[in-house]
Amino acid sequence: MNADPLRNAIRARPFRPFRIHLADGREVPVGHPENATVTSDDRCVFVYVPGEAFELLDVPLVTGIEFRRKRRRA
Repeated sequence: MNADPLRNAIRARPFRPFRIHLADGREVPVGHPENATVTSDDRCVFVYVPGEAFELLDVPLVTGIEFRRKRRRA
């Protein structure tokens, strides 16, 4: 994957929380647009994970983005 889908997901208005899927099977949640940024050279994405400091991810190892589904109100 290239950095464009990540950057677009972070900048989307309204923002929708999403998970970044990695080649090693891990998932990293992004719950707020201020919790993630793509580096200027498009090689890495920093993600702040509350309670766990931050993750520095190599963009080429990102296999996908999963947006949370909207919950229906009962």
